[in-house]
Amino acid sequence: MATALCVPLLRASAGGLVVTVSMEAGAAHEPSYGVAYSVAKAADDRLALAASAALAGDGVASVALYPGLVRTEGVMQFAEYLDLTDSQSPEGVGRVVAALAADDAVLGLTGSALMVADLAGRYGVDVTT
Repeated sequence: MATALCVPLLRASAGGLVVTVSMEAGAAHEPSYGVAYSVAKAADDRLALAASAALAGDGVASVALYPGLVRTEGVMQFAEYLDLTDSQSPEGVGRVVAALAADDAVLGLTGSALMVADLAGRYGVDVTT
């Protein structure tokens, strides 16, 4: 809904970016994900791809973003049971999105599913703090 409602604004200002948060479950099903979750993430990836086809001609990019384990409040309530070694802060993920949005070549990534960790390396962003 948010993407659909923002399309007129996005089209009016070339250089925009739509980011759909997904995860690897969208690319390949694993039984541990569960069917509903896997299907939902596949739909997120397809939304990013379809939006990229619809908006690229207007100079607007659309990507699916795969964060790793993000230390949200919901995750942190189970911290004692999790390996947080390679986890990401919500702020770190936000800095990656900001760097992606500021990339003059972002249209070349449109339609892609991108790992936050890979983008952090590409843009030199610390996602741990």
